[in-house]
Amino acid sequence: MEIITRAPRLRSVAAKLAAENKSIGLVPTMGALHEGHLQMIREAQRMTDVVIVTIFVNPQQFKSEAALRAYPRDLAQDMETLKPLGVDYVFTPSETEMYPDGFASWVEVGVHDHELEGAQRPDHFRGAATVLTIYFNLVHPKFVFMGQKDAQQTIIAKKMVRDLHSPVEIIVTPIVREADGVAVSSRNAHLTPEQRKALHVMPRALRAAEQLFNQGERHAGKLVKAMRKELDAEPLARVDYIAVTDTEHLDPLDDVKDKASIISLAVYFGDTRLIDNLILNDMKFKARAGIRLGEAKT
Repeated sequence: MEIITRAPRLRSVAAKLAAENKSIGLVPTMGALHEGHLQMIREAQRMTDVVIVTIFVNPQQFKSEAALRAYPRDLAQDMETLKPLGVDYVFTPSETEMYPDGFASWVEVGVHDHELEGAQRPDHFRGAATVLTIYFNLVHPKFVFMGQKDAQQTIIAKKMVRDLHSPVEIIVTPIVREADGVAVSSRNAHLTPEQRKALHVMPRALRAAEQLFNQGERHAGKLVKAMRKELDAEPLARVDYIAVTDTEHLDPLDDVKDKASIISLAVYFGDTRLIDNLILNDMKFKARAGIRLGEAKT
């Protein structure tokens, strides 16, 4: 496993791999690696010849310096986590390597990018789209692996790839969940024991909507109402948003009949804000309920 810190070295490695006709799988992360990231890496290893993992806490995706400082970082631990997987390359650039003095170019994707997650972090998706574009130009991957939990970011990335005719394909891996159904997240570590127990209300609310859907309900408002009932019963949960949208443009939906759709929610537990989602009517997401720890394919 080679650790690369400079963009020219990464470009050189990628060019050599291309000359050898080897396919590259790119797994972009901000570190604090957990089982969700590892599932993306395993899928990349299954589908490509060489896997490149990036670890870069992108300052352009945070709304404040305080939020940036609070993001968990442990590069040494991340390296230990990656070693048993046999990852080929890890790109760990500095901020100045990615955004040198005079940097003034940005990529914006106008697909509800200032709504839902974008409402909390107005330039978040501009930062994400820009850093992905830099990665694409450096690596020229065949596939890029992203997680369903960050569904809005994934949908925006797919839109960017389509619009700009980027010669890459975004592969979405399903949500990895703890044994009690809670989505794995680096931010779960910020919760108190009481908040962690209360967090179970998020997958429970999604299951309530899924159960109604499976019973034939297609009115988005009724699915949201069922979720609200579960969430309002938990005093430690403070709902930021619940949204029902399509999976291609993030357009709001009044009904989900015969439409590929996603139910997204964001909830505060104290100062910690967590997200989760459920995919409906979209067979591209094969494991809609997510992967439980201990069940992930190796």
